[in-house]
Amino acid sequence: MSVPILEHSGTLIVSLQSEPTDAEFIELERELTERVGRSRARGVLIDVSALSVLDSFATRTLREVAHAVRLRGARAAIVGIQPDVAFAMVQLGLSLDGTLTALNLEDGLALLHEAAATPLQR
Repeated sequence: MSVPILEHSGTLIVSLQSEPTDAEFIELERELTERVGRSRARGVLIDVSALSVLDSFATRTLREVAHAVRLRGARAAIVGIQPDVAFAMVQLGLSLDGTLTALNLEDGLALLHEAAATPLQR
């Protein structure tokens, strides 16, 4: 699975339409981290609304993506976590602490825009 990465007004947008394998999550992390520098993006938005599960590996990788792009000078937000997925994550003790999250794409873009107004702390 090759995940398309769109660019809109300095933000890279990824919409995961099917459950990525662990290898695909790792490739996505590498690609996004690289593309932030190449495109000089200030934000990365990852839409997971089509996913019915976020296991521990996926959750950890999403946290790592957010941290890696932050080290490259951008902000990341995860959007669209379904209610059942959020409930299961809480029950399993999985966390996206330190990662921006929003209900949907529109809210995520607004959140990234708001976050861009504050300096990055490393």
